[in-house]
Amino acid sequence: QVRLVESGGGSVQAGISLSLSCTASGTTFSHYAMGWFRQAPGKEREFVAGISWNGATTHYADSVRGRFTISRDNAKSIVYLRMNDLKLEDTALYYCGAAADPFSSSGYVAENAYDYDYWGQGTQVTVSS
Repeated sequence: QVRLVESGGGSVQAGISLSLSCTASGTTFSHYAMGWFRQAPGKEREFVAGISWNGATTHYADSVRGRFTISRDNAKSIVYLRMNDLKLEDTALYYCGAAADPFSSSGYVAENAYDYDYWGQGTQVTVSS
């Protein structure tokens, strides 16, 4: 059974940096493209950042490009999201997801939630002024 566990959320002031981690277990981590999504109250879950199985390709939502960085460590089965210069609108529940890529397709990054096979329980990020 694949399990994803996020950590690192918290309450911070605008402009501060925060790092999230997502640890995977129960699977071969390198067989998955990974992604971070977020969901604010009353809004749909939205794509934040995604990374290919080997970390060579990354995609970002326009709203976070240049401020957030996604990375992964396949040896540790962890995907990270470094968030710099946090803004009030970044407040949300952040989820990591795993999208199967059994053939390790070059450059595959999943941006749609329905492409993901597994999700973590989420970690809350609250940004205040």
